[in-house]
Amino acid sequence: DMGSSDLAVPRKQSIADCATALGPNARYYSSADTVADIDLLRQALGDRRITLDGVSYGTFVAERYALAHPAHVDRLVLDSVVPQGGYDPMDLIALPATARVLRTACQATGCTTDPAADLATTVQKYGNGAQILDALTSYEFADPNYGGVPEALHEAAGGNPQKLQSFIDDVHKNDAAPAELLSQGLHAATLCADGRYPWGSSDTPVAGRAAALERTRKNLTAEQTWPYDPATATGLGSLLVCLDWPREQVPPLPPAHRKLPNVPVLLLGGDRDLSTPYEWLYQQAKLTHDPQVVIVPGAAHSVQTRAANPAGRQAVYDFLLK
Repeated sequence: DMGSSDLAVPRKQSIADCATALGPNARYYSSADTVADIDLLRQALGDRRITLDGVSYGTFVAERYALAHPAHVDRLVLDSVVPQGGYDPMDLIALPATARVLRTACQATGCTTDPAADLATTVQKYGNGAQILDALTSYEFADPNYGGVPEALHEAAGGNPQKLQSFIDDVHKNDAAPAELLSQGLHAATLCADGRYPWGSSDTPVAGRAAALERTRKNLTAEQTWPYDPATATGLGSLLVCLDWPREQVPPLPPAHRKLPNVPVLLLGGDRDLSTPYEWLYQQAKLTHDPQVVIVPGAAHSVQTRAANPAGRQAVYDFLLK
């Protein structure tokens, strides 16, 4: 149902079938369990301290490991950062970050329109914000310049949405991912065990969750979600996959504003990344002692492995050899 997307909305029956297949074992896929596994690995290796290099969700695991086992961390590389407080299921950072990312890409490629303003007009006309954000977030892996997107948004804002819809359809068609490469069941189990939502956590009774989500949508302002709308924030698959997830025990969260241990930390981000916008990186930097921050121009998600610009990889090389 979701391909390789974090944001596509699966069918309710698919969510129910997945949760039933996992049963009570779903709660053992939390990040707290992953952190415990990493420390068992450290012990088996016989190392007193380890260096962790995390990308995307891996940054969250590395941060949580450092908070749980500060004496066993030598240094951290955090690439495409999810802050230690966890991801925001309503993406209230990524929504406004879209304006910055599209304008930056547009300026670099010489387009003459304002894609952020056109996006806002398009969402207002067609109510398709969640589908657009999903497509853009997937497309960054193929083209960090978002080629063709400003033109499609400009036409849609002017009343001709065909090119934009074709773009969305093409992205989804090319976004398939077999379970062997990406288990959306594992992904959902982890999100639902870790996440904090408008209704609380997965330990909140299912019956009251939808009403809590609707109250949240009504209280969101246009300023919080521009260039999208409040319905976009409450219509993302990363949130809705947990709306009907069965009630389960969830691990406690670490203190929200506790700093990472005082070890060297390198934080990498791309200025075209919508999956983990660099605004998240700067949130985490505030909870880091003397952080080293590198923002790579022209890079989207996963700077070390995907960026054409080598600056991020060179920064890691230099950081690890200090």
